Amino acid sequence: MDPKEPLIRNISDTARWVAAYRARETERPNAVFNDPYARRLAGDRGEEIANAMPFKDGNEWPFVARTYLYDYFVQSQVQQGADTVINLAAGLDARPYRMDLPSSLKWVEVDLAGILDYKEGILASEKPRCSLERVRLDLSNVAGRQKLFGEIGARSHKVVVITEGLLAYLSPDDVGALAVDLAAQKSFQSWLADFGSPGLMAMLNKQMGEKLKGAGGPFKFSPPEGPPFFTRYGWKPTDVRSLIKCAAKLKRLPFFLSIVAMLPESNGAQGKRPWSAVCLLTRP
Repeated sequence: MDPKEPLIRNISDTARWVAAYRARETERPNAVFNDPYARRLAGDRGEEIANAMPFKDGNEWPFVARTYLYDYFVQSQVQQGADTVINLAAGLDARPYRMDLPSSLKWVEVDLAGILDYKEGILASEKPRCSLERVRLDLSNVAGRQKLFGEIGARSHKVVVITEGLLAYLSPDDVGALAVDLAAQKSFQSWLADFGSPGLMAMLNKQMGEKLKGAGGPFKFSPPEGPPFFTRYGWKPTDVRSLIKCAAKLKRLPFFLSIVAMLPESNGAQGKRPWSAVCLLTRP
């Protein structure tokens, strides 16, 4: 990288960064998931960003746990009859290629043109396991996303929405508006979302805020009330899985965090506690 260039130039560089962690996990002899495309998708820049992060040797576990949990929830929802998956801000996710999915499943990726063009180039010779559609759209375009949601909702029976790694970059008002738009579609039956506590966001912004400027500034979404934030927008937290608890079970947690992982689980307000989770939201 050019030393004069920001570490993270734009939001799409965060996708390369996270892909580097997926590649590292895949290359372990006891990997908890397999993403054979992650190394190519991350490229040299993804690895350079990962290596430049503070506490680089202790940063992988939340991304490993997050990927593992999203895989689990997607598989579970598909087994329960979901016929469509919408991945918002899909980035360099390769689940349509790497997961055991029915060929009848419809998978829709939504993201900016640049990152989707890059991914298509890398995966040009690969074949997805289900029907895959890519939509180039800036999700801040409210009219555009409402139109897209309406089109997908009308042609689907049971939809699961993914927002992996997205909400942290949005304000609470923006998350609420997105939640309302998703709830407006009756066929959108479940939503997978990850987010952290105010304490965790403050810690991450202190550690990585400067490096994340190119991604649109500091992390913004950390609802004080925790998962119940979504209830007033038409979504019920049905299953909440702590990342630190998951990482401990997977034996990916650094030793110095093992005591924190032993604290009682809580799915409500977290306050200053450094907490994050993947949450299955469903319609009441």
